[in-house]
Amino acid sequence: MATKGIRKPQKALAARFVETVTTPGKYFDGQGLFLRVQPNGAKQWVQRITIRGKRCELGLGSPPAITLATARKLALENRGAAMLGRDPIQERREARDGLTFAQAVDSYLAAKLDEFRNEKHKAQWRSTLDTYAKPFLGGKQVAHITLQDVLRVLEPIWQQKTETASRLRGRIEAVLSWATVAGYRTGENPARWKGNLSEVLPKPAKVTKAGNQPSLALSDASRWWDMLLQREGMAARALEFLTLTAARSGEVRGMEWGEVDLKAAIWTIPAARMKAEREHRVPLTPQALAILEALPKRADSPFVFHAPKGGQLSDMSISAVMRRMQESEVEAGRAGFLDRVSKRPAVPHGLRSTFRQWAAEQGFPRDMAELALAHFIGSEVERAYQRSDMLERRRDMMAAWAGFLHGEAAEGGNVVRLA
Repeated sequence: MATKGIRKPQKALAARFVETVTTPGKYFDGQGLFLRVQPNGAKQWVQRITIRGKRCELGLGSPPAITLATARKLALENRGAAMLGRDPIQERREARDGLTFAQAVDSYLAAKLDEFRNEKHKAQWRSTLDTYAKPFLGGKQVAHITLQDVLRVLEPIWQQKTETASRLRGRIEAVLSWATVAGYRTGENPARWKGNLSEVLPKPAKVTKAGNQPSLALSDASRWWDMLLQREGMAARALEFLTLTAARSGEVRGMEWGEVDLKAAIWTIPAARMKAEREHRVPLTPQALAILEALPKRADSPFVFHAPKGGQLSDMSISAVMRRMQESEVEAGRAGFLDRVSKRPAVPHGLRSTFRQWAAEQGFPRDMAELALAHFIGSEVERAYQRSDMLERRRDMMAAWAGFLHGEAAEGGNVVRLA
């Protein structure tokens, strides 16, 4: 059979090449699909296709959100649609009208949630989008979301909650990439970092190096605690409990009654809800138990510190308690509760640093304090041999911490328990 005049396709692209290429240009894969690399490093999949006799170019999204395999699949589907006489460009344009960001989030998560490794990760994905993105973007059509819209979401938390903001940016990018592939928007992804947001926001690593979360000075702890006890509301009680247990905000907000053994005075946080992905036991002091016993329970909610409608408290509600306490100090003409080094107002997560500093100054063993904070200690080999979580020894330490918050001086100076 004669083959003269037939153009052989060039060598197909490789996934590694797509990931690493930076030289501007067009890189063809075959079947009309090629990768366009812009001078600023931005990449986009483009398909040349003939629709009803007219040659067109169709954008298919950008790597790494759209992989080489996905781009090939989309190109094949578009080619098949065109061969059947359909217009994939017009179909995408028609489908694009009316989809809001909130709807895009729901559709994206419905399709992708099964890929997440655990329930905690699933909950975090939706929670960050619901808390920070939806108030600004929820009702806006994805086709109309711009760089400025994304900045309105990220800028208020980029300096104070850099890790959360960085993850949020990636999640917004993923949702908008899905919306592009699904035909609800066209053009560049406004949440893309390289060559886009990287030009207007400081790098997360540099912001993080600027300092830790502002902590409460030990000299202010007793006065701050007295003010907190006078505050009313579920968020104030959650902050109180968080302080007594040195736990993270998410651990307290997600706390369920099924995790608590009031008789044994132990709160057991399952591995799925822990940052280190391992079960963590927290000894409950009499003060912590008193908070739990006084809380109202709802038959329709499993959460200990529930929101007014029974759901989980937001991170912002606990932070707001500390912010209002600081504002009341400033209104009274005082400096308030500032971090000793950065001079910034203390925040809930910084209370863990306050506890760690107190434990060190009181002479408690380092490993015991690190266990209380649910940090990894030692090497993997050391952890394999460290079977005990020092629960009862930590119970004494947390009782001393509660006493310190209440203004009780440690008897005989430093407290060091070695037995």
